[in-house]
Amino acid sequence: MEASSSRSRSGGLPSKRRSSGGGGSGYGPTAQSLSDDTLRSIFSRLDDHFDLAHCSAVCKSWNTIISTGHLMRDLYYKRNPQARSSSITFLTKSYFEALAMNGHASTLTSGSVEVHQWIGHPMRATLCRMKSGSVLTGKGDKVLRLWSAENCKYMNEYNVPDSKMLVDFDFDENKIVGLTSSQVCIWKRSGPRSIFQSCGGTFSHGLCMSYADPEVVIGCEDGRAFVYDMYSRSCSSIHRLHPSPVTCLALIDDQLIIGGSTFGSVAIADHTSGERLGLLKSAFTPTVIRCLSSSANSHLIFAGSSSGYAHCWDLRTLRPLWETRVSPNVIYSAHHFPGDTSVLAVGGIDGVLRLVCQRTGDTIRSFIMDAGQPAQSSSRLQAEKKHGCPAESGPRQQVEKKNAREIAPDARLDNIPTNLRPQITGLSVGMRKIVTTHGENYVRVWKFRS
Repeated sequence: MEASSSRSRSGGLPSKRRSSGGGGSGYGPTAQSLSDDTLRSIFSRLDDHFDLAHCSAVCKSWNTIISTGHLMRDLYYKRNPQARSSSITFLTKSYFEALAMNGHASTLTSGSVEVHQWIGHPMRATLCRMKSGSVLTGKGDKVLRLWSAENCKYMNEYNVPDSKMLVDFDFDENKIVGLTSSQVCIWKRSGPRSIFQSCGGTFSHGLCMSYADPEVVIGCEDGRAFVYDMYSRSCSSIHRLHPSPVTCLALIDDQLIIGGSTFGSVAIADHTSGERLGLLKSAFTPTVIRCLSSSANSHLIFAGSSSGYAHCWDLRTLRPLWETRVSPNVIYSAHHFPGDTSVLAVGGIDGVLRLVCQRTGDTIRSFIMDAGQPAQSSSRLQAEKKHGCPAESGPRQQVEKKNAREIAPDARLDNIPTNLRPQITGLSVGMRKIVTTHGENYVRVWKFRS
């Protein structure tokens, strides 16, 4: 509903506007003709915070009525009457964040799943990142591509300069940051050309990176981590993490550098001084730590290893909370939505997407593609014909929609065809979505519905 406020705030009669609905030519009542008290009374009858939030986003006057009337707070107390006697101040932002996290976790653990798949690269994509509704895919050919997580629409692409091959990448709302074996490359999200390449020779044999503006931390084959400042365009510090190659990295609150190794241990170092503060070890060795995911909210570090184990350590005690073999083969990727303290997604060589409980390590749900459901498809070319206008430049991908098939945690995987469970080489978790890459030229987004 569109509502641009045209009422007189001095109490005069509202100006009449011709109704745009239907095809009628007469005048009719509109939301603009209602008084503030009437609108406040209507809004107070809503029993869902998200419906109230949607109304507050319609226009400035509605937002003012809802916020000054404290309708969010009143609805919260209506649902939680015991909170009225509490001394804790109601904070709208915190409450909505908690609602969103609970909804996200509930949908992942009990909702239905639909898979959207499309050809995203000319050769293959092995890594993916998802942030703020955008998906970045690449590594395997000389191009990174940005997509909308909601409708799988192509947004932009970024070409790797010279003859370099990317080994890792990340992004935020302004920049794309990529790592080759010896250089850092930066692109503006609004343009395909690289705006900066670091000088070679600062580091060699870079294997992984972690990015938190304005710094990139690079893990190398010699066990060192190089901290690269993007504004000064120089290496600001070098830290020794392991005597063996650094296989994966994570940053926590710009204070700690977490690095996995081929020896199966995870080093914790102070971001500023480089002092090693602890070493997390697995009871199941030998193993290679292949991926890391950190949770500052719960002080936990999660990892996936070459032996199929998912690991969880508590940073406060430097001890493992659990180590569970969730897969018979290598786990390539583990990730959870920032702020979520319930669900960890893992994927690897066996091609099963697993959702694991962060507190216990138990497998909650496991998914593969459903071969019994016919695929529905839609393409940009069909959209152009339907609407009679060309789409923006970029690949004209055809998006197939399929259902996911849930399997038992102890299912015999050798009885499931490998075309239904291609290896998961990378995954990233967003709000009620998980994007996966498979070492092929296609990309998948798993959408969870309540």
